[in-house]
This record gives sequence, structure tokens and C-alpha cells, in this order.
Amino acid sequence: MSDCCIFAGQGAQTPGMGRDLAEADASLMELFDIANGVLGFDMRKTCFEGPAEELVKSNVCQPAIFTVSYACYKAYVAKSGKDFSCAAGLSLGEWGALCAAGVVDFESTLKVLEARGRFMQEACEAEPSGMIAIVGADSGKLKVLCDLSGCTVANVNSQAQVVLSGSKDSVAQAAEAAKELGIKRAIPLATAGAFHSRFMLPAREKLAPVLDSISFSAPRIPVLSNVTGMPHPSDPGEIKALMLRQVTEPTNWAKDVETARSLGCDTFVEFGPGKVLSGLVKKIDPSLKALNVGDLASLEQACA
Repeated sequence: MSDCCIFAGQGAQTPGMGRDLAEADASLMELFDIANGVLGFDMRKTCFEGPAEELVKSNVCQPAIFTVSYACYKAYVAKSGKDFSCAAGLSLGEWGALCAAGVVDFESTLKVLEARGRFMQEACEAEPSGMIAIVGADSGKLKVLCDLSGCTVANVNSQAQVVLSGSKDSVAQAAEAAKELGIKRAIPLATAGAFHSRFMLPAREKLAPVLDSISFSAPRIPVLSNVTGMPHPSDPGEIKALMLRQVTEPTNWAKDVETARSLGCDTFVEFGPGKVLSGLVKKIDPSLKALNVGDLASLEQACA
């Protein structure tokens, strides 16, 4: 059996992230210095010190989470001597997986994520929208809920947890309708807007020329697509097309994990702040092993 590296998505950010790893290893600190140069602002200071309200901005948190996650990945590979046979990530984390697999270089990934985050933030501000997590609804109730509220599926996180996107009114209607349908939990999320939905179409259109300016290569290991739940093709043009679709289409994390398992992966190592993805892996299949590397302590534990 083999290992799959997985990369955290938006919402995992926290002030102080990456600091102890970077202060312990000059090569990791250099990643943050490179990021500062590419982005034109002091992302290192924002990661290490905050404030939280700056770190939550999409154009800041997307390249920030990626940089921390990639630093964690580099630290683990260097310390453990292990490599991975598969890569995946949730939403912005899919870009971390592509970088780890040699599809896009570190600097180019930073440029993409700063632009992606900025365009998504602009789309959020142009039309008020939001997201709501639905726990414990079967497919029939989920369809009724979407029909009643006008929301659409944005994230399939596990068999039991789905996130919907919609206008502010649609999200409120979904919360009320969920009670009437006897759905166990419906939790409005504190997001800037309705990610992975039609509300992000302006962001997708603006991102297209950015991706056209970036050089893509064939993956050295399979990278699982959020859109299809299957490995990305080797053709760079097809990878770009899928990464544009990912902005407006649902992410299927549950299918990514199932595909990785079918490819022989029994251990998943999450890189970046938080433990959301490793927690979801265990919910999808309790027989799978899930670790996380987000700081020096968890790096030592994962390598042990």
C-alpha cells in the first residue's frame, strides 16, 4: 500500500501558522521570502503574526495557506525520506497538490492563488451570497432542499456532509427548510460568499488569461481532480480547463479519497494548518490512516 499527500483548503488559516517550522529551517523560511517577493506584500509577517482579519482576505489567505502547506510538505519529505504515490487537495489545496506533483512551480502557484483569491473576493462583493453545511441528509432530502431553497451543491465532503451555495436569501431558506425536512444539522458558514457555484463565474472568466500565462507540465504522480474525482490527465491544457471548472463547479472530496484508496493508498498525510481533511478521510473510511503536518510537533509525530 502507499501514501497520498493532501493539502488544506480555505478556512484553515490561523495567525502563527508556519512560524515554528520556518524558524527551525532556513530553506523553509526562504519559501516565505520568495512568496513576499512574488506577491509584493509581507505575507510572512501576516502568516506568523496576523492580524486574523488580514489573513481572512481571499487574496491573502489562499497564497498563505498554500505556502504554509508546501513548507510542511517539504519538511516532511526531507525528514522522513518518503515520497508519495498520489496527491489531492480541497479547492485551493488542489493547487498545492499540483505543485507537489511538478505540474506548476512554486512561484507560479503563488501568482495563480493571489489572482484566484482576489477575483473570488470581488465576485463575493458583487453579489451577496453564502454557504451552508448540511449534515445527515440523504440524496432525496438534499434534492428537495435544493429545490425549495434555490441552493446548489458546492462541496461533497463525505457521505454525511455536503455544503450548499446560494444567495443570502437562499441560504436562509435552506436553514429553515432543513428543519422542516428533519435534517439533523444545517450550519450557515462564515464564508465571504458562495464558492463553487454560478456566483463565481466572473472569477472564473478573469482567471482564464492568468492560467494561459502560466506553464503547466504533466504530473509526475496522479493528482486527483475535485471536479471529476479522478486523476488529472497528462495534457496541460486539459488540467487548466479542469482548474477553471473547479472555480464554479462542486468539489467532490469524498470521491477523491475513494479514488486514492482504489489506487492503493491507505495512508493520507495532510499538509497545512488544521486537521479538516484528515478528519474527513477518517469519516469517509475509518480503516484509512490519516496524519497531519502543520507545525514542528505534528511533523515529529508524523515522521515517527
